[in-house]
Amino acid sequence: MNDKDLQQLTESISMEYFKRPFLHRAFFNPRLRTTGGRYSLGTHDIEINPRHFEYFGEEEVVSIIKHELCHYHLHILGMGYQHKDEDFKLLLKQVGGSRHCKTIPNSRSTSSKLHIYECESCALQFTRRRQMNTKKYVCGRCQGSLKKIVTKTFKKPLTVN
Repeated sequence: MNDKDLQQLTESISMEYFKRPFLHRAFFNPRLRTTGGRYSLGTHDIEINPRHFEYFGEEEVVSIIKHELCHYHLHILGMGYQHKDEDFKLLLKQVGGSRHCKTIPNSRSTSSKLHIYECESCALQFTRRRQMNTKKYVCGRCQGSLKKIVTKTFKKPLTVN
């Protein structure tokens, strides 16, 4: 499936389920990572994650398109288009769209880093997930200078929501 096929599919779903035309662009956006699709308020375009089509097929993409078209049509009509709005929840239920898309396996990072620092004066050690500038910060206990000892990388267990 390419962008042209996606555009035609989106237009046909819009007419079949919403009885209203889709007058803007629908296209695949490979930069989408954590979501199946996105509706742009400014341009009214719909972007779809191509990896969802690769992993789950057309049925999942149709469900994502229905979800994004709910945002699209409600926004155009000036109604509640956000996930929290009753208008959105009701329309999504009527057209049979999904509230959440499936999770792509191994799409989230399964490794993490810990940075270990030590005070040169009192030898206090502490760990951080984010790096810090050792020239800018000092030890909280004795105000001694800090040095980075090591960065450890470890695997996190993959959790499924």
